[in-house]
Amino acid sequence: METQNSIKEQLLKLEELLLQPKIRKSPEELSNILSEDFIEFGSSGIIYSREQIIDALQQESTIQMTIKNFQIKKLANDIVLATYQIISHNELKRQATYSMRSSIWKYLDERWRMLFHQGTPTTKDYI
Repeated sequence: METQNSIKEQLLKLEELLLQPKIRKSPEELSNILSEDFIEFGSSGIIYSREQIIDALQQESTIQMTIKNFQIKKLANDIVLATYQIISHNELKRQATYSMRSSIWKYLDERWRMLFHQGTPTTKDYI
């Protein structure tokens, strides 16, 4: 299996890809990253399936997001928990918004796929 640093670099790259508008608007790209049994606990309190989140992202307005303090914790040889903070910059709002994020990744079919994601809004930069 790969080193902890190598896994961290790969998962950070995948998380950053998921923030790019081009990827967020592409059902094909999202389907390659999200596992078939993916589930998300949205910051709105809504639980999304893979199909629901792919559909919802098609309607999303473009928001610039930055990852801060990306960390991973190996839960098993092929399962990793990623945690980080997102700073969102919306053109309509002058002030940045913050959220804490967690994702569970599983190594399936010789690549990392996201099984679970959760976003929790925060009122400030905690990290």
